[in-house]
Amino acid sequence: MTSVGDPPRPPAGLYDGMIAPLEEFRIRGAIWYQGEGNTWRAYQYRKLLPALIQGWRKNWDAGDFPFLIVQLPNHGASPELGDSIWAELREAQLLTVRTVPNTGLAVTIDVGDARNLHPPRKAEVGHRLALWALGTTYGQKIVYSGPLYAGMQVEKNRIRIRFAGAGLESRGGPLKGFTIAGADKKFHWADARIEGDTVLVSSPDVSPPVAVRYAWAGSPDCNLFNRDGLPASPFRTDDWPGATAANR
Repeated sequence: MTSVGDPPRPPAGLYDGMIAPLEEFRIRGAIWYQGEGNTWRAYQYRKLLPALIQGWRKNWDAGDFPFLIVQLPNHGASPELGDSIWAELREAQLLTVRTVPNTGLAVTIDVGDARNLHPPRKAEVGHRLALWALGTTYGQKIVYSGPLYAGMQVEKNRIRIRFAGAGLESRGGPLKGFTIAGADKKFHWADARIEGDTVLVSSPDVSPPVAVRYAWAGSPDCNLFNRDGLPASPFRTDDWPGATAANR
């Protein structure tokens, strides 16, 4: 990531200077905590991040070694309706985990800082990465992921959201952070409640509903977790072009 005033970096400069020299050493896995500088090109990141993983694996010639991704934390704008560049970058990270084998996702939507691009709460980040590694690479029988969106079903004037992972709970009161829209693509704050391992979402202002979003903002006010204290990943059920769709 670069800032205004930084000198230009040559293509592959960071890789050649910082990663390539390590390729003569053995590797067990990688942790990736980046993406802030790509938020204006989140749709492009859907291709860039998988390509980076593929490139590292090819150059190390060590098979599909584990690649764990830290999903961007809460930062920036307060809760909002509609599009969000930070939410779209988080979505690109989630999509990578869905499509690239042996990857994982540490959700950090609750441990960031709206005003600090480099939030200090790194202990939770490391703990969640360790859980994923222990539960997958090292085969321990533990819960290592928070709820991940798995599908939706329209039921009259509400939408039922299914998740991978069990034991849903809200922390700090009723569920927050859900919005819902009809065919007009205009989102409204929604009522949401847990029913078993699903969440029912509705609004008196939307009938019939067609899409739901959760924690879709820079710094969303959201509180869906599992019973082991791991937060749900932000998600959306629609694929409507967002704020960064033109910057592919």
